[in-house]
Amino acid sequence: MDQRVEISDFLRSRRARVSPQEAGVPDDGRVRRVPGLRRDEVARLANMSVEYYTRLEQGRAGNPSPEVLEALAAALRLDASERDHLVDLAGRRAPRKKGPIAAQRVRRGLLLTLQSLDSVPAFIIGRRLDVLAANRLAREVVADFESMPAAGRNLIRFYLLDPAAKERVVDWETVARDSVAVLRFDAGRHPDDRQLADLVGELMLGCPEFGGWWNDHQVLRRTHGVKRYLHPVVGELEFAYEAFQFPDDPDQTLCVYNVEPGSASAEALRLLDSWTAPAVRRD
Repeated sequence: MDQRVEISDFLRSRRARVSPQEAGVPDDGRVRRVPGLRRDEVARLANMSVEYYTRLEQGRAGNPSPEVLEALAAALRLDASERDHLVDLAGRRAPRKKGPIAAQRVRRGLLLTLQSLDSVPAFIIGRRLDVLAANRLAREVVADFESMPAAGRNLIRFYLLDPAAKERVVDWETVARDSVAVLRFDAGRHPDDRQLADLVGELMLGCPEFGGWWNDHQVLRRTHGVKRYLHPVVGELEFAYEAFQFPDDPDQTLCVYNVEPGSASAEALRLLDSWTAPAVRRD
């Protein structure tokens, strides 16, 4: 992906999203031909020249300093995920090696950790939202990723391309949009990932909504939130999920789906666990 195009499109999309009223820009009487802020207004808010901001928005300003990026983030009212994405697009993080990206592997210790979480769904997500490992309840609640070909074990591919996802995921559109935003965030960190580019092309062809969501340039970093699924046996399940990045590999994330103790979801999950638990062999 061309980083100059990416930073240009991202800055324009964020500028269009901020109204003059939100930014505290007084009405100067000029007719507005574009939504949101004008370039000169962003430049003034960020305390830089219009010429320099124009070069930034056109991807011609080289590597802007952290101070410039922080001023832009404040002017455009970026949230934490958007600020990190801007830093990635501007090339301010440590450079990554060029060439093919090695396949991800989950450490034995992390697999053991995942297996120990046997009372709630949990799984490990890698780059491109690849599902690297999932425990039994995650396979029961979300999808049986182990039964899929290795190349197809991907969360966003399931959400957007598998017809079963719309039956299984409550608030499907919100979950699908958020997943696209997470993929956008990953794309900023891995602009040379050919597999990610191929996945974007596949989603463009297979999901009618994907193109519009992708071009919105929304970005999201996995942290925490609420997910709801409709299981064919136990009905609706509501989870408070938490996402944990590993210090030695920030491209791997452990996602844990917790349930509120004593809730209907907790009881339904307990029943699902008992019904699907492997039989204990007695000799």
